[in-house]
Amino acid sequence: MAVQFYDVKNRKKVEVPESDIKKTKYERKTSKGTQVRYALRAKFNGMSLTKFVGKDTWDSMDVPEE
Repeated sequence: MAVQFYDVKNRKKVEVPESDIKKTKYERKTSKGTQVRYALRAKFNGMSLTKFVGKDTWDSMDVPEE
């Protein structure tokens, strides 16, 4: 299954195969606690691509975690 990312440099959407995707979490401290953002990362034509997703999508992806 391919996942759609937005290539900022070329200003278009690209399809990246699931085998090239890794998932990661970004955590930061705020005044009200800790904020967690879930993202999918991929390399496509030498470019690093990031797509922020919800926890449901992040949990359902069967890809390695960074």
